[in-house]
Amino acid sequence: MTTPPVCDYEGSDYQTIFWEQGGRAYEDRAEAIALKKLLPDAGQLLLELGAGAGRNTPRYTGYERIVLLDYSRTQLAQARARLGDSPRYTYIAADIYKLPFIDSLFDGATMIRTLHHMADAPKALGQVRRTLRPNATFILEYANKLNLKAILRYWLGQQNWNPFSLEPVEFAALNFDFHPQAIRQWLKTLGFRIKATRTVSHFRLGLLKRLFPAAFLAALDGLAQPSGTLWQLTPSVFVQANLTGPAQPTVAPQKILNWLQCPECGTHPLTDADEHLHCPGCGRNWAFRDGIYDFREPLT
Repeated sequence: MTTPPVCDYEGSDYQTIFWEQGGRAYEDRAEAIALKKLLPDAGQLLLELGAGAGRNTPRYTGYERIVLLDYSRTQLAQARARLGDSPRYTYIAADIYKLPFIDSLFDGATMIRTLHHMADAPKALGQVRRTLRPNATFILEYANKLNLKAILRYWLGQQNWNPFSLEPVEFAALNFDFHPQAIRQWLKTLGFRIKATRTVSHFRLGLLKRLFPAAFLAALDGLAQPSGTLWQLTPSVFVQANLTGPAQPTVAPQKILNWLQCPECGTHPLTDADEHLHCPGCGRNWAFRDGIYDFREPLT
């Protein structure tokens, strides 16, 4: 199965360099506010797409179980070191374009600071939709090409690409900004209904972050975030969407093996062979080591 290229953070110390030492305490706090407002009070099984080192995972307090998915084993190992081996957490390395889950499994999903690495965003979102139950909640964050800074730079002739056009812009290799209208159309086409939109990082300016404490800027950001219902001019936008259809009363299977399918051929169930999972459909074997299920490449 041919899929678009993947942005791989393998071997990266992204959590430390970008978040803990990168002067982004304000952005982190502002995102926490948005998540708190948009997350359901309770849920059964949440899929965290692009979980990284688990920065946001402790914020999903209402969900009974959480699946942390990332392409990078390095990032997942850092998340596991931080969160531990509680039965509440499952760590899976996989390609978002080929999610290794059965259909209609999750009643919630988040994708924060991840869509901007998707060269084919509709394809990635289609995979998310496939794994969600009807009426599931999907919280999506995306990098907004229609932000105020981009508009001003375009009007002043300092930027070639048009922030008002609907197509994504790749401002760096495998880093994309998206137009809000395009995001809304993709979600609608996939059967999602947008219930809330919050604009985030209104004050993402180096000068402001040097002058004011992160907590103060984040509190102001929280007050401004509901304006996303009217307009989206910030660099980051959060959307709460629900998959249309009647809610399913069924409970997700308790055994992890019953959640999984082969990402290459779609066969379910897989066979447990101690240190790997075997696909009886295509014969591929998928590693399980150091507490992480690895569906990126089959074992040779």
